[in-house]
Amino acid sequence: MPNSSNPLRRLFGRQQEEEASEEPTPPAEQASADELAIEKARAYLEEVRQKMERLAGDFAAGRVNTTQFQELYAHYQQERKAIEEILQEAPEAAAWRAAVAQEEGESIIIRRRHAARILGYAIYLNTNNVLLRAVGEYNMDERLVTSTLDSFRTSAPEDIEKQMRSIEIENARWVRFVPGQYTTLAVLFSNEPARAQLDMLRDLQTHFEQANQRLLTRGVTDPTQFVFPHAAVFE
Repeated sequence: MPNSSNPLRRLFGRQQEEEASEEPTPPAEQASADELAIEKARAYLEEVRQKMERLAGDFAAGRVNTTQFQELYAHYQQERKAIEEILQEAPEAAAWRAAVAQEEGESIIIRRRHAARILGYAIYLNTNNVLLRAVGEYNMDERLVTSTLDSFRTSAPEDIEKQMRSIEIENARWVRFVPGQYTTLAVLFSNEPARAQLDMLRDLQTHFEQANQRLLTRGVTDPTQFVFPHAAVFE
């Protein structure tokens, strides 16, 4: 049988070398190539297992959201199962490479597909719920906004800055309320945000109030007088 018909050697980039040779593959060389294929398959399985472990760590650290974790984990598990089944059925064929080739890069696509995008945001004054600024696709139910802002206003002053609230609304969107001493930031997401994104909002709200403290203490409501660090992040 000509070497060019050997799927094992083609899978590891030796097709060009084989096509240049018309000599049949010696049995010992063929066995060695099969062993190499199996070794590489097992090494790849270990890589997939490590990806699953890193994914668990990413979720624990808040770098991915729930949907990203669930779909990525299912993707890795499916890939792992496919390789294991092929090795059991025909280890000498090393067909596992062909089975997972179409899945390469899919994990990146899943991460991007389910990453929470910021659709819009708004800043409200705590004293009277007056809207100071709204940007982007910020189309919120005013009743939900009002009830949430009112709950912050009735909280003890020392507790206000500790309270952040995420609410899932229609079309799988989420809104995150980040109250501060003078204002509350409301951010509308396309999907459930990862915790790292929420930590960023906390910092952003703090920096906004620090930069504009003189205006906020004076009760200024003209948005043209404020500086908005949000523009560098959201806009």
